[in-house]
Amino acid sequence: MNLEKICSSLRVASQKLALQNAYEKNAALEAVAGALDKNRASIIAANKLDIDLARANGISESIIDRLLLDGKRIDGIVASLREVIAQTDPVGEELGGWKTPNGLNIRQVRVPLGVVAIIYENRPNVTVDAFSLAYKSGNAILLRGSSSSYKSNVEIVRVIREALAAVKGGVPEAIELVEVREHDHSDVDQILNAVGLIDVCLPRGGKKLIQNVVQNARVPVIETGSGVCHLYVDEFANLEMACRIAENAKIQRPSVCNAIECIIVHKAVAEKFLPMVEATFNGRVKLHADERALKLLKNAVAATEADFGNEYLDYECCVKVVDSIEEAIAYINSHNTKHSESIISESRANTRLFQSMVDASCVYVNASTRFTDGGEFGFGAELGISTQKLHARGPMGIKVLTTTKYLIDGEGQIR
Repeated sequence: MNLEKICSSLRVASQKLALQNAYEKNAALEAVAGALDKNRASIIAANKLDIDLARANGISESIIDRLLLDGKRIDGIVASLREVIAQTDPVGEELGGWKTPNGLNIRQVRVPLGVVAIIYENRPNVTVDAFSLAYKSGNAILLRGSSSSYKSNVEIVRVIREALAAVKGGVPEAIELVEVREHDHSDVDQILNAVGLIDVCLPRGGKKLIQNVVQNARVPVIETGSGVCHLYVDEFANLEMACRIAENAKIQRPSVCNAIECIIVHKAVAEKFLPMVEATFNGRVKLHADERALKLLKNAVAATEADFGNEYLDYECCVKVVDSIEEAIAYINSHNTKHSESIISESRANTRLFQSMVDASCVYVNASTRFTDGGEFGFGAELGISTQKLHARGPMGIKVLTTTKYLIDGEGQIR
């Protein structure tokens, strides 16, 4: 891979995009939306090749669910893209302005970052999400997907580039896909060391991928996190609500980062709640229970230390009984990945304590963690969920791919 040549082309593309207005960018994105809709058959066919190979390689069905593209999911991709089109263009937004005593007019405005790289696993919908957010915010993007979704990504990028080439003012050079070879990650190392060529890199995937990027990158990184999410059922919880939320947060789509991996229960309601949630799960979830929870469940297995803080990404969940909300908060803060946490409680004091003290990008009260998603937050598409504390935190939409510059107008002032 000639990364220097690729990034040079992307840099030129980003400079073209920086000069475009919202109308021009939206017209290009609308052309892409139409092309994805029109070419869904070829995209699904390419995706089937990825799925068939994944199954032949023994990949779990929960991971295959991440890979899958069907008519309904392409509908969702196109709808998300059109939500991005409908959003206000952040480029040029004035964040502040003032006049200094010597007459200088200073304005702080949003500008694109430039060249963005994203390294991601499995989910081919990320290809469209990342592209649309980058393009709308005036950035060129380098995509490095996984070998498991490579054929899907190749077809999606082909459709995007052809659509951009066909529309007046489109910039097809603003998107590049890295050719992926199985078991060869040398290209990732090149990206992580592309100082001066890439302005920011985003990892999106499992813990191993994210750690590799964060620990080895010499370019700036916006860290996304794996999702070890917890549901705390307080002593003042509505237990029927807690069961509904637990079912949704664990079972609806267990392979995603905003699914819960641990249920924590206050001792005052454990004897009543744990049989209720076990009945709700109805054998669909393997429960790894601590010593106290194990005594109250019929079909659980004894949890090991490795279960607590583990991201299963499957129909498995650990269960823990605690003596107080303070113990629950302390446990979460020592075992989570700063992603999403939820408390079920009718006590305002306890819910506010939980939201104040739990260290995570999203903290819910009486709601499922499954809402931690750019689309659900009204961002349309998303780049991922940032679990760091600088620049961005939580679901990342268009504005994350911008920075600011100061524009200063004078009339001959000197210092």
